[in-house]
Amino acid sequence: MAILTGGNLVGEFPTTLLTRIPNPSSENECRVCVPQYARASCWLRVDVKFMITKGTSSYGKRHNKTHTICRRCGKSSYHIQKSTCGSCGYPAAKMRKYNWSVKALRRRTTGTGRMRYLKTVPRKFKNGFREGGKAVSKKAATN
Repeated sequence: MAILTGGNLVGEFPTTLLTRIPNPSSENECRVCVPQYARASCWLRVDVKFMITKGTSSYGKRHNKTHTICRRCGKSSYHIQKSTCGSCGYPAAKMRKYNWSVKALRRRTTGTGRMRYLKTVPRKFKNGFREGGKAVSKKAATN
């Protein structure tokens, strides 16, 4: 943005904005509304930080959180007012899952966690799912 001082263009200055103001003392009004060609008498320099209030200054006033950590998935996706998790769907019984995100399915599929029960199933299957038996001692087996 160009800055006008004494009717001449000085240079670029990004934090200021030129705003057109009515000038009753001038007989012929400035008809060109482009800052490069306008006279300094009909343009006023205004700081941008006082004019524009939808950006950075507005974000500083946000001091309350909408999401917190979910008890089931551990992500910060649990919406406090809605009382539901945007990631896993807690407190719903079924996990939230949509097939439009293949990578998301891969991240939470079987085998990505501890598999406390499932990791012992192949060994139990190999031995015929025996339960409650007593192991034969090695001494008795050799004699």
